[in-house]
Amino acid sequence: MDFDAARRNMVDSQIRPNDVTDPDIVAAFLKTPREIFTPKSKMSLAYSELEIETSDGRWLWRPRDFAKLLEAADPKPDDIALVIGAGAGYEAAVAGELVETVIGLESDAHLVDRATERLSEIGLERVVFVEGALEEGLASQGPFDLILVNGMVATVPQAWTDQLAEGGRLAVVVQADRDLGKARIMTRAGDVVSSRTAFDATPPRWPAFDPKPAFSF
Repeated sequence: MDFDAARRNMVDSQIRPNDVTDPDIVAAFLKTPREIFTPKSKMSLAYSELEIETSDGRWLWRPRDFAKLLEAADPKPDDIALVIGAGAGYEAAVAGELVETVIGLESDAHLVDRATERLSEIGLERVVFVEGALEEGLASQGPFDLILVNGMVATVPQAWTDQLAEGGRLAVVVQADRDLGKARIMTRAGDVVSSRTAFDATPPRWPAFDPKPAFSF
């Protein structure tokens, strides 16, 4: 399979037509080999308009959704970024072409090791993976100019917004109803975090972030 041709076709048919116009973001998608981050049994689907499960509870998003989220987050060359639930590492790798440093946070040591191997394969030194609890973020390395959340959540932990630098952006898809999410960009200005909705999306949901049942007698 000609992966280079498939990558160009993905950008031309899925990303550019969906209002992703930033040339640096387009270039990052053209440069990053999505097939490296796809399980071998699904490699022929690497550039399809599908979500692809890479491990239990971790997915490659549809290229359109991640590209739109990334453009809405407005990555800058001197940003320090955190990718929460970074999975196989593809989204962190794309972001790594756009910002100064990316930290991929994962709760599973095996995922950290595998993602580190993949990033070494493509020589991307600006991205590192660490193990930790997703809901806690990574306060020890913050604050962050950009936080990307690699799954749809019903609730946004305060720890994530607390770790935003001044002017920092949290890009996350928040579940709006059973089958629909809203991509939100949450921005810190002083002690205030404002939120705006960028577009509708339905990436895979993380049940761990569902509201906890209230106790009642």
